[in-house]
Amino acid sequence: MIQQILAQWQLDVTDIRGVEDSHSSTVYQCTLASGQQVFVKIPFSKVKFERELETYRLLEGRVPIPELLDVWDGNDDSPGAFLLSKVEGEPLVMGVDPRLAYQVGALHASLHSVTPRVNETIDNEFDKWAEFVDEKFYLFAEAVVQVLDEKTYRQSITLFEAWKKELPAPDGPAFLHMDFRPANILVNGDVVTGVIDFESVRFGSTEVDFTKIHRDFLSLDPMNTQEFRKGYESVRPMIELDVVLPFYQFTDAFNSMGWCVQRGLEKHRGFYEQNEGILRGLLAK
Repeated sequence: MIQQILAQWQLDVTDIRGVEDSHSSTVYQCTLASGQQVFVKIPFSKVKFERELETYRLLEGRVPIPELLDVWDGNDDSPGAFLLSKVEGEPLVMGVDPRLAYQVGALHASLHSVTPRVNETIDNEFDKWAEFVDEKFYLFAEAVVQVLDEKTYRQSITLFEAWKKELPAPDGPAFLHMDFRPANILVNGDVVTGVIDFESVRFGSTEVDFTKIHRDFLSLDPMNTQEFRKGYESVRPMIELDVVLPFYQFTDAFNSMGWCVQRGLEKHRGFYEQNEGILRGLLAK
């Protein structure tokens, strides 16, 4: 498939390498004969293709993202593909200067500051936010019930129904990345250089968008949490994160387990077990 896509763009490619840590899409890093580095991204579905295409147009010039160099609209065998410029840098890792956490917070807030345009085509869930959260949870519950023991499953349903009634008013409508985690945040030295991967974006309430960056980065170092908050609040006010984060940690873990079942449990066993551990820990509190 990658050769067919490259042929569409008539690119002279000397090297092709698959990119790891892309959970949904297929991504290749390509070296052109000129020495230029580019990326080819094949989204998981046509819906995700169209969502990400619209996001490049929406965010261009507003936040640091890859430049969209070309697009292939796909065929019966493929949803399409993007040709993207390389953003200098590597994925965010632990042990970095806390000043980077400040920049990550400011970047996240810049995304949340983007609001829907007139005739926006990216899904806007804000006006029915409670229904959106409910629908997603029970959609994944259909998969989770197949693998989780009945007692834990019932505890999860009961906790969800009780917890959601205590949530404050939603914050938005704001642009939500929905997968804002270190692997999708690029850093070059002491500078955050960009954010990638927009297959799951939508407009809604900001409260749902902190779970992954908290799980994989902020929770591992209190100093990062402090600096992230400062950076975020330099752009826009932050919600009462301590109030809403536990609920969304719970739903993210539960929904991620369902995602693993839907996409193939054996292939995603490690991710499933990670989230099951988070779920059981929250249920035990």
